[in-house]
Amino acid sequence: MADGDDLSQQQTDNLLQFQDLTGIEDIERCRTILERHNWNIETAVQDTFNEQEGAPTVFSQQGAREARELVVNTQPFNQRVISIQRQQPAGLWQWSYYVIFFPIRFVWSTVFDVLRFFFRLLRPDPRRNVTDPLGDVLRFISQYESKYGSCHPVFYQGTYSQALNDAKRELRFLLVYLHGDDHQDTDSFCQNTLADPQVCTFLNTRTILWACNTGSPEGYRVSQALKENTYPFLAVIVLRENRMTVVAKIEGPIGAEELMNRLEGVMRENEVSLIAARAEREERNFNQTLRQQQDEAYLESLRADQEKERRKREERQRLEEELQKQRDEEARLERIQEERQRRKEELALEIPPEPDVDHPDAIRIVLKTPNGKRLERRFLGIQSSKYLYFYVFCHAECPDDFQIVTNFPRRVLNCEPTDEKVDPPSFKELGLGKSELLFIHDNEA
Repeated sequence: MADGDDLSQQQTDNLLQFQDLTGIEDIERCRTILERHNWNIETAVQDTFNEQEGAPTVFSQQGAREARELVVNTQPFNQRVISIQRQQPAGLWQWSYYVIFFPIRFVWSTVFDVLRFFFRLLRPDPRRNVTDPLGDVLRFISQYESKYGSCHPVFYQGTYSQALNDAKRELRFLLVYLHGDDHQDTDSFCQNTLADPQVCTFLNTRTILWACNTGSPEGYRVSQALKENTYPFLAVIVLRENRMTVVAKIEGPIGAEELMNRLEGVMRENEVSLIAARAEREERNFNQTLRQQQDEAYLESLRADQEKERRKREERQRLEEELQKQRDEEARLERIQEERQRRKEELALEIPPEPDVDHPDAIRIVLKTPNGKRLERRFLGIQSSKYLYFYVFCHAECPDDFQIVTNFPRRVLNCEPTDEKVDPPSFKELGLGKSELLFIHDNEA
């Protein structure tokens, strides 16, 4: 493992355990996540799962964006308030103990309340300023475990607002526990009731448990909202009529079995609201999925139509381009033909008159065209052979691209004028006699 020597054994164990729980193979990434959460594996795992599910992170750094707090109906008309009375003294010894220490407790409680009243007059209650709600919750969990041990239900490691949002999103019961350090029944409730294995299993499987100390700003804010009367205090919150509602409050020292029975009754009474919410959500999700499928089908059909239109447009463009190319080619050929015809007319004027038959220097040329016709023309032997080329080029029975060749021995007469050789050799210089039979070869044939 990279940089393994820089980690303690506990950190190495946490790193391996975190990697096994989350399935993240990148060790460096696992280490970064754990360092960001101060190597608290529980908070790191829950935060990672929240991020993977697209839920807001609940373990972000100080100043991170809080989840929007839901409006909670704290006093519905049919709210159940379950008050558990302290067990009365039994027997002469317990009554004697109670009577002897009652004045002391009364005086101490009265003096403490008076001192606290004057102290708050002089110094405002610091709990009214909520600056780090997440830190308040995490500090409470740490202090709780250091005092009562780790045998307790899983506390939600996030703010009250985030717990409300998660409970609403998951359609689960939210159980709020407000912890009062100074109350005489708090230690017994934490050591006996919350530490009971059956209670732990019940709460872990049936609820989201959020807890905080009322001595902290976050706990104090929630206690003011829920209006508790005594401790231990529990509140059951559930989604009812599209609103998070406090359906029950449990106040006082309650045992493990009675707590489960009370909660079972409250949940049974309010389960119908969750069933209705689940059915409504399933219907809404079904409708959304159906609309999404219809939208996807429409978009697919639209894309298919657009693709057909694109292909038609490209085909039309291709045909138009081919037609334009054909027109351009025809125009080019027409220009070439016009230019060739113009040149033929000009060259025809340059051909000298045909000499007389009895002219001593006259040469008789018989030309055989590719289509088998015979042409006859007389020239003077001293004239340039270019006039023979002009004659063939301008004749209607001859091809435009041609060569003039002798029969035997076969040779090509270089009689076409060029830029380098304006006047080709004369007929005599080409070695032609008084009468010659020449052949016109079509180069395009």
